[in-house]
Amino acid sequence: MALTVLAACSSINCPLNNTVYSSYMFYKAGGDKDTLTDYLTIWTERSDGSDSVLINLDTNVDSFILPMSYVHESDLLYFSFTDSVGTRLDTVNVRKKDWPHFESPDCSATFFHEILGVDHSRNAIDSIVINNKNVNFDATKANFRIYYRPRS
Repeated sequence: MALTVLAACSSINCPLNNTVYSSYMFYKAGGDKDTLTDYLTIWTERSDGSDSVLINLDTNVDSFILPMSYVHESDLLYFSFTDSVGTRLDTVNVRKKDWPHFESPDCSATFFHEILGVDHSRNAIDSIVINNKNVNFDATKANFRIYYRPRS
């Protein structure tokens, strides 16, 4: 009898990776995918006022993924682009709607998001286009296309 109970408890099919990420890709102004050669650092502020570095000095990237909060109506991100001349800083504000997603009553809830809009400064970023407004377990399709403006 005890063996049957143990076997039943081990058959829960909760996802091993239940983190939801938003996906970003870099593009040239002409529309072709681009590789960023600057050093990229991205951080955000936590609820307690401290900051949290999400990406630190990454280079030669064409895409990246970031987690999204599930307690705020928007995520404010700071993008720092550093090249041999200096650093340019852009702020990106992603407005979103969150809702809990349940796989099973035995598994903890995750939060999916619907992107409602994005606002940003224009120091190094020319524009940001929402490519896929639904943020869930599938990070293979870019949610955002960042059109980067190289230094003149």
